[in-house]
Amino acid sequence: MKRALAIMVGAALILLLAMLTLVAMPYVQLSSEAVPEQLEPYTTAQQRGRDLYIANGCVYCHSQQPRDPGFSNADSERGWGRPSVPGDYTFDQPHLMGTMRTGPDLFNIGARQPSVDWQLLHLYNPRAVVEDSIMPAYRFLFRVVDTPAEGDHVVKIPDPYGPESGTVVATREALELTSYLLALDHTYPASTLPQAEASQAQGEGR
Repeated sequence: MKRALAIMVGAALILLLAMLTLVAMPYVQLSSEAVPEQLEPYTTAQQRGRDLYIANGCVYCHSQQPRDPGFSNADSERGWGRPSVPGDYTFDQPHLMGTMRTGPDLFNIGARQPSVDWQLLHLYNPRAVVEDSIMPAYRFLFRVVDTPAEGDHVVKIPDPYGPESGTVVATREALELTSYLLALDHTYPASTLPQAEASQAQGEGR
């Protein structure tokens, strides 16, 4: 009986230690993290686009966390921007940092590709803008019509990537997903970067 009690107490202590180490301490540390001044909350359309990003599994192939050059210079050399810091994810619930890079990191895709038309074309047929892309086409986010209605956002599809007939127009969902992707622009300064990385990031922004 005493042995069983000792095992139970030991297990409880181990669980308590794990909770303090993995939950409580990170929470206390991150709760005091400064929010970058230029970081803005998502608009309603951007949040709906973010929900679509999650629903369509984009996070399984794309990360949103450029690495610190102290670990690897590869991300900065690819033009993916400065290393991310905890404050960058203040408005992200849940966070979408990702763990896979089947496709490029999207932390700054809104800065790298700020064109709405480029983003829509890329969603309709990725091969139309990136020849060797293995990303699936999200054509279900678009409609093909004979004559666009007033207010329709027409997507200009170059040959031979468009339909045989008709005009491609973006649905509300396609525009909201695009709005979210364009919101991924973290080119503002981050005060919590290590000094060496902060100086490098400022130099790259000139």
